[in-house]
Amino acid sequence: MTTTYFGFALADSMFAGDFLIRRRKLSVGEVTERVAAGVEPALNPSHAATIAAMRSRYGLDVPIPTTPPRVSVGVGDSIIVMGVRGLPRLTDRHEYTEDEVAQATFEFSEYTVVE
Repeated sequence: MTTTYFGFALADSMFAGDFLIRRRKLSVGEVTERVAAGVEPALNPSHAATIAAMRSRYGLDVPIPTTPPRVSVGVGDSIIVMGVRGLPRLTDRHEYTEDEVAQATFEFSEYTVVE
């Protein structure tokens, strides 16, 4: 059985061996379909503001785990990563304004372990 994860970043520790990985960009429509079909969250609950921005901008409802999950991918598994540019660091508050979310750039990529 293969698993599709959804997160905001990749970490070397997610890969337990030597693998060949394919990366491809995804449209928002493709991501919406994949999330609706079911993904495993690889989200850190401390990123609640970014998760809220993702939900308000795209309506993507990925569950937030209570603790950061340990992700281990193998052949056939994939990780959908949402990259965000343009959101400021939140140092004195806990959420982004609508204007900040509107000005940010969101890109989606899928990393699949092929062998």
